[in-house]
Amino acid sequence: MIKVDGLRKSFHGQPVLRGIDLEVPDGSITIIIGRSGGGKSVFLKHLLGLLRPDSGRIEVGGVDLARLSGRRLDEVRKRYGVVFQGGALFDSMTCRDNVAFPLREKLRLPRPEIDKRVGTALERVGLAAIGDKYPEEVSGGMRKRVAIARALVTEPEIVFFDEPTTGLDPVLVNTIHQLIVDLHRHSRFTAVMVSHEIPEIFDIADRVGMLHEGRIVEIGPPAAIQGSQNPIVRQFIRGEPDPQA
Repeated sequence: MIKVDGLRKSFHGQPVLRGIDLEVPDGSITIIIGRSGGGKSVFLKHLLGLLRPDSGRIEVGGVDLARLSGRRLDEVRKRYGVVFQGGALFDSMTCRDNVAFPLREKLRLPRPEIDKRVGTALERVGLAAIGDKYPEEVSGGMRKRVAIARALVTEPEIVFFDEPTTGLDPVLVNTIHQLIVDLHRHSRFTAVMVSHEIPEIFDIADRVGMLHEGRIVEIGPPAAIQGSQNPIVRQFIRGEPDPQA
């Protein structure tokens, strides 16, 4: 579904992405881990088409995203759903209207179809009864669920999760992870997630990639990454102190 080849990006002469190669299989959950400042957010922005690479290719369904702009780029983005870090809900809108927003803005569906899809999306994340509440009136975990419902309401082929469990306690982290797995089983979207949640992500990923200093230093099934002999990977997943930090 997604193939990245030789992706490079620098800002003001400072390299951030130093030649990323990555393949995301159709229908998989691929999770990118790595230290803060290692390039994860910049990489995700390239996959979303928010940044253009200095060199390299980003193919989505065989189309090079880096060569698209305007309407052609928007057509690819219609296949996307995005769960932003922190949820990024609109405080002035009810939870129902937050979920409806992409249907109105991107698909411009008639009101009865929007109401039907929103109701189904909220029901799937276990929030059928809170649609008329505002984000400030519900818990942090509920806001995360609303954000996930909004990302999935357009029935996207690809869903990007940017640190979807940031700020949640361990119980809620596992709850949101299990929700993502359940929704993935139902809809079979291709998922790309950026996360710091070690070791919890190993229970939900099909593949885990370690991004370090702008490169994918290792990628594979969770068991392979957990048993990696790469000292960079081992230090990160074990939480060992860095003497150079």
